[in-house]
Amino acid sequence: MKYDIIIIGSGPGGYVAAIRASQLGKKVAVVEKESLGGICLNWGCIPTKALLKSAQVYNYISHAEDYGISIKDAKPDFSKMISRSRDVAGGMSKGVTFLMRKNNIEVINGFGKLARGKKVEVKGEDGKTTTYEADQIIIATGGRAKELPNLPIDGTRVIEYRKAMSLPKQPKSMVVVGAGAIGAEFAYFYNSIGTEVTIIEFMEQGLVPREDADISKELGKAFKKQGIKVLANTALESVKTTKSNCTITAKNRKSGEEISIKCDVVLSAAGVTPNTENIGLEALGIQTERGLIKVDEYYKTNVDGIYAIGDVVDGPALAHVASAEGITCVEKIAGHNPEPIDYNNIPGCTYCSPEVASVGYTEAAAKEAGFEVNIGKFPFSASGKAKASGASEGFVKVIFDKKYGEFLGAHMIGNNVTEMIAEIVAARKLETTGHEIIKAIHPHPTMSEAVMEAAAAAYGEVIHL
Repeated sequence: MKYDIIIIGSGPGGYVAAIRASQLGKKVAVVEKESLGGICLNWGCIPTKALLKSAQVYNYISHAEDYGISIKDAKPDFSKMISRSRDVAGGMSKGVTFLMRKNNIEVINGFGKLARGKKVEVKGEDGKTTTYEADQIIIATGGRAKELPNLPIDGTRVIEYRKAMSLPKQPKSMVVVGAGAIGAEFAYFYNSIGTEVTIIEFMEQGLVPREDADISKELGKAFKKQGIKVLANTALESVKTTKSNCTITAKNRKSGEEISIKCDVVLSAAGVTPNTENIGLEALGIQTERGLIKVDEYYKTNVDGIYAIGDVVDGPALAHVASAEGITCVEKIAGHNPEPIDYNNIPGCTYCSPEVASVGYTEAAAKEAGFEVNIGKFPFSASGKAKASGASEGFVKVIFDKKYGEFLGAHMIGNNVTEMIAEIVAARKLETTGHEIIKAIHPHPTMSEAVMEAAAAAYGEVIHL
């Protein structure tokens, strides 16, 4: 019952940390109360992408005439889309189970709670509690959907993302509260297969409010064209549910206009709450701030031998962030000298259609930080590959420091841009300048040429505009 490292939680932070720790020669155990892979693999990143792919395939078929193909009577089958999504998630969870066996990591099923003396008490499904001991313990318990005070989730009429991926029947109408990545993705999916969708967003910018303003505006145009109604700068006031429907009451924060919307289902997509309750933080005196566990740059808490990573600490609640934190944490524990994570070089992706991807400073943030900037934009309407693919909406926007040419940020909207953003992450990590991007030959015809062209536009050298 004694380990070098015990990790509580097996999401993309926990299981990745466990594998890296095992690679470094540590005896490792992972405590998991549900399914290996956590929310991301079972109810988040992976199954949502499966749903979105089904929607995209249906959209392609619906517009097959645009590509010279005739297809008749194509219809979405909601239950089969949901079933496929669950099958994909199930397969990935089995993959993590294989990785645990391969790396000799013990999986302990049950609810884990910290105890004094670097111990973890695990309560199994049978109600029995077993105590395990370790030299180091990593908290990786993740997060869950945030519940707004005036939008209580009942799992039937007011739902969160887990229920949105497993509804028994497609709703005819839906209100999505929150226009971040989760809200935008589900709005796109349900609208694509015929549900009438309205998005309510508190922030004035509207869709994906943390993104660059130009991206938000462009996505707004695309969603309007698709038939999704977006109510920005709007505060939710109340929801009234009956057996058959919901009625949302909201108010425009600028005009004061009262808004009432009747729908079948309300999806709460207002963010993530960390899972830090009842895991023993208070008993050990582990410090928290705004509900998040306080850690240093290597994820050590104020209590010796206790660490925390992922959605329970301050930073973007993203799977790839949790994984990177887990690797950094265990490498430090193992006596290595890992470089602390640069949180200004974390890519963000939203997988609606058109996709959104970004990294680094927005234009507004760069100027607020005191930079003089060179900005370049290249529209996909000028891209041969985008035109040939029938996906010419959107653009790439890049931001450089005028004085030294530092690559401050990039913001993309369009087809497959979530696959393109990694180039910018690597370029910024390597301190690449704008002129170096321009001189790096990009293959033709590709969507990625837009990065080179946007950089050239920032310096007045763009060719295809």
